[in-house]
Amino acid sequence: MNVTQLPSAFTDKMKHMLQEEFTDFMASYDEPRLFGLRINGIKLSPEEFQAKKREDFHLTPIPWADHGFYYQEENRPGKHPYYHAGLYYIQEPSAMLPVELLDVQPNDRVLDLCAAPGGKSTQIAAKLGGTGTLVVNDIHSDRVKALVKNLELIGVRNSIVLNERPERMMSTFASFFDKILIDAPCSGEGMFRKEEDMARQWEKHGVEVCSAMQHDLLRQAAAMLAPGGTIVYSTCTFSPEENEMQIAAFLDDHPEFEVVAPSAALAGAGLSTGRPEWVSGAAKGSAADAVSRTVRLWPHRLKGEGHFAAALRLSAAPAPAEAGASHAAAAKPAAKHRGGGPAKAAADLAPLHAWAAVELRFPLLEEGKLVSFGEHVYMQPHGIPNLAGIKVVRPGWYIGSLHKGRFVPAHALAMGIRESEAVRILPLSVDDPRIIRYLKGETLEVDEAELKLHSPVASNKMAPAKGWSLVTVDGYPVGWGKWLDGMMKNEYPQGWRWT
Repeated sequence: MNVTQLPSAFTDKMKHMLQEEFTDFMASYDEPRLFGLRINGIKLSPEEFQAKKREDFHLTPIPWADHGFYYQEENRPGKHPYYHAGLYYIQEPSAMLPVELLDVQPNDRVLDLCAAPGGKSTQIAAKLGGTGTLVVNDIHSDRVKALVKNLELIGVRNSIVLNERPERMMSTFASFFDKILIDAPCSGEGMFRKEEDMARQWEKHGVEVCSAMQHDLLRQAAAMLAPGGTIVYSTCTFSPEENEMQIAAFLDDHPEFEVVAPSAALAGAGLSTGRPEWVSGAAKGSAADAVSRTVRLWPHRLKGEGHFAAALRLSAAPAPAEAGASHAAAAKPAAKHRGGGPAKAAADLAPLHAWAAVELRFPLLEEGKLVSFGEHVYMQPHGIPNLAGIKVVRPGWYIGSLHKGRFVPAHALAMGIRESEAVRILPLSVDDPRIIRYLKGETLEVDEAELKLHSPVASNKMAPAKGWSLVTVDGYPVGWGKWLDGMMKNEYPQGWRWT
């Protein structure tokens, strides 16, 4: 980006803040953009991906993300069958840090409060590894579509998607979550090199407007955090008003929280500390000093864009009675979502039960709690509180739909299962030209001998060749097809197709 395109008010502010570092900071805008991807731990490990030794990718590790890698722009990983198999997520390198600070553990209940388009949500899901519960939310209905698609592409089975104002969530999820991520809306100063339009829009965004919104988000998240839990607050801006000052003010109002410094491994990855000297106003004393344990990523000090993050731990431990009460809502049944129809009677789900018994090799119906709205059926994670009055986009893993007494599996079901969990598989190699044809939506010629057939979970009898087939690339699902008489009818969704 040409530095002459930067707003003069921004450069004046940064010169005052950075002093002798300002020249190096400005020089970073003349450097090329950096590109990153994160291997999807739900489906494979970085070692398994690297073992493929493909010439399509030239990857070098990102030091603060154990599954993150820099790639060369000419690699174009978005134009590769592995992308359509959900083997990785394309993500700006610095944006991978906040979830690393969140320290997600198996079986955690996690909330991504400002989630769209879903990069950090998919990172959290990989950390959970199919355990626990992930609730993702975004207030912008137009952005939620991308969020849903990315979760389905990555193969997440244990999430629900909301499109709700955080203040409406507070009572439903009071003291519910072990971990909460707030990737807060901000003035975006750290993204000027990546997205030049943000620089042009900077003065319209307003640091003051963003600061007020961030203050509310922190307060609202605190009400939904269980005792002993952690909030990670992050921005992609340099503004102290949105970073150090925001955290210091929060600590002044919430002395039960403390800032947790990054682990030694992360601290040694080139990260910088927050700057207490930039805190002014009402925040004083220990609250101001605590921001030295927050984290800044500077583009002139490491290979990434500008970010800020703070890990805030609720230090109070619950009494035994309180611990049970804090999650009492989890025992309530899930209700219909606002704007949705009533759940179907159990008998209406008989076609799903019948389909799963003969088309799958694992007990799908034990994954969670079946809920349905209209003709659509979802598998909801166990322990979700009553969602009455909450705007729900996806009440769970989308399994499929019911049509005139038959069940049609969803694309999300195909992306969420493994090759070993389907009875009928068309295994394609990444070098087979038919994989691109499949991703474009074309019908394929497939000899019966090419199919891998297995017995379903409910029987020892081998499945017939005719029927629903899981199409895979190098062993990883990309979608459904229906095989009959040497032809594979393509069931790949139109909106997902290769262009």
